[in-house]
Amino acid sequence: MSNFPEDFRWGAATASYQIEGGTELDGRGVSIWDTFAATPGNVVNQENGSVACDHYHRYADDFKLMTELGIQTYRFSFAWPRFFPTGDSVREQRGFDFYDRLLDSMLEHGIEPMATAYHWDLPQALQDKGGWANRDTAYRLSDYTAALVEAYGDRISNWLTLNEPWCFSWLGYANGVHAPGVKNLDHAIAAAHHTSLAHGLASRAMKAVNGNIRTGIALNMTNYRIEDPNDPDLAELGGLLDSHINRWWLDGIVHGAYPQNLVDLYGDKLQKLVLPGDMDIVKVQTDVVGINYYSDSFVGLPKPTDKPMSEGGLFPFPQRSNGETPAPHTDMGWPITPEGLHDLPLRIARDWPEIKELAVTENGAAYPEGPDENGEVVDNRRVEYLTSHIEALGRAVAEGAPVKSYYAWSFLDNYEWAEGYAKRFGIVHVDFETQVRTPKDSAKAYASIIATQGDFSSLIKS
Repeated sequence: MSNFPEDFRWGAATASYQIEGGTELDGRGVSIWDTFAATPGNVVNQENGSVACDHYHRYADDFKLMTELGIQTYRFSFAWPRFFPTGDSVREQRGFDFYDRLLDSMLEHGIEPMATAYHWDLPQALQDKGGWANRDTAYRLSDYTAALVEAYGDRISNWLTLNEPWCFSWLGYANGVHAPGVKNLDHAIAAAHHTSLAHGLASRAMKAVNGNIRTGIALNMTNYRIEDPNDPDLAELGGLLDSHINRWWLDGIVHGAYPQNLVDLYGDKLQKLVLPGDMDIVKVQTDVVGINYYSDSFVGLPKPTDKPMSEGGLFPFPQRSNGETPAPHTDMGWPITPEGLHDLPLRIARDWPEIKELAVTENGAAYPEGPDENGEVVDNRRVEYLTSHIEALGRAVAEGAPVKSYYAWSFLDNYEWAEGYAKRFGIVHVDFETQVRTPKDSAKAYASIIATQGDFSSLIKS
């Protein structure tokens, strides 16, 4: 028995820099990830996305494989530097032509696109002017997204402006572990505001070009599990962290205001950035909110042996520990908490009822299994991860969470940002030397889930 309605859509997700390769082809400009990866010490083994999965040349075969698995919708991202190599108005037509071919092939294979305009590959020329710490970047994104809709709005109905603005604001500008590798609290706060502004500007600009499209944003979100909810210090810290990751963008979009506890915490650092009329722009009709969910988060008081969580960065919060995270963990060291994908959509429906549609735009796990002596990839832990999370999501849908689609992360093993190629999230194994694709057991299990519209009780181990 499935908890998913007949019109629920099943998909898979990727991102341009993580799979395309071809970074020096057809006039593509340099992105911040090209620069970041080329700097020794930033990425495991100093690996980069110059080849990745070679999807730039192999997209048709990849779409064929998607159809064989029954994948109905594909969340992909456009690479900004392919269109406007220096982030200004100078177009590179070969970039537009490439995505014309890619989209036509996708549609020929019967796959519905969900497009992400920005999944972290900012043109380096814009970073040279301050990147997301520069207010002007929000306006450049607006121009860029309008050009995308003008080119592809006839074939793409569902659009996301930004992917995980928390990650590229705070991991990119506060503790510097992601591109552009900046460690500056003022810049991180500026980036957080400018991404909110960018979503508001871009959403309006895109619909001004084509009023029939639907716009949204993909946010990485989590449930904070507090070690001792009766401890006032922990309760306050948990509230700050919840505002920091979960509420900042949603409160802005829905209410036109940032969480008051962060407004108080950031003080003048934020106040000087918010110009008259900004929050009216930030508050914007958003047709779908994407949830990128991997695990819950656990908050506890620091123990004498703990290192401060802010070490090596500039997160503006009191010292804390991660609390006691339950075993087992994925290859990323993240706890496995499927119940969170039940609780989180229901929390969003309760706290932001103005949001009428949710999509799980990323959910998955990293495990290292490769082909065995028979050429099979037996990845039982990923099968268990996906089925348990989808089962939890199904219960949330049955209880009224307005989730209309689910995208497994990721379709292919790919370039996992600062982790290089060591962490494998794909349901399809990629041999990065030969580019051979091998569907894992998790891909076969997901195909069964799709075929039965989420009625997969036989796949769940008792």
